[in-house]
Amino acid sequence: NVESFSFVTTATNKLKVSHHAASTPFITFSSSCTTTTTTATSTSQLKMSDWSGFAYDDEDEELFVDFADENDSQEYKAEIGSALEAPSIMYDADPISVPQGSALPLTEENVLGVLSACRNEIETMFGYSAENRGVGITGGVDFVEMDGPTVVLTLKGRFWHQRTTVLQRVGAYIMGRIPEIIDVTVADPYELTDEANDEAA
Repeated sequence: NVESFSFVTTATNKLKVSHHAASTPFITFSSSCTTTTTTATSTSQLKMSDWSGFAYDDEDEELFVDFADENDSQEYKAEIGSALEAPSIMYDADPISVPQGSALPLTEENVLGVLSACRNEIETMFGYSAENRGVGITGGVDFVEMDGPTVVLTLKGRFWHQRTTVLQRVGAYIMGRIPEIIDVTVADPYELTDEANDEAA
């Protein structure tokens, strides 16, 4: 800011100060004998903002992926999909691959093993392969718990098929190999809605 001050001395040499704003600052000294006017220049130093504490947060940036087309080559789909993480598996197990119509006992170990084989056998529905993720299929299925003869699963990610269809296919696969199971369901019915699929990454 630029300001000016007028200093006026009287005949008795008393100093009178008046302050006012002006575009060109000046200082005036007055006495009964002589008057001297001096122009003074003040300089304001511009201090830039300190950005030392600024940090880029990649969590604030939404990830946009230009997915491959279903008619593109498998190599190109895999190249695009390799940039995306595969769906996580909380309860992984070695696949138990048996034909439909088998009668495995109802145990958690068998449920996990048959579910693992299901992921491989109907893999086109899921995002476990880079090729599928490359065209935008990022969905996965995971075990939650057993509630008596009912198996509870969870769906996550984005599917091309309706989520109800995905659950039906998985349920039919498991129940066709462990006949003691009477139902395969999800922990939260919202997981079966189109809204849940649209909101998924």
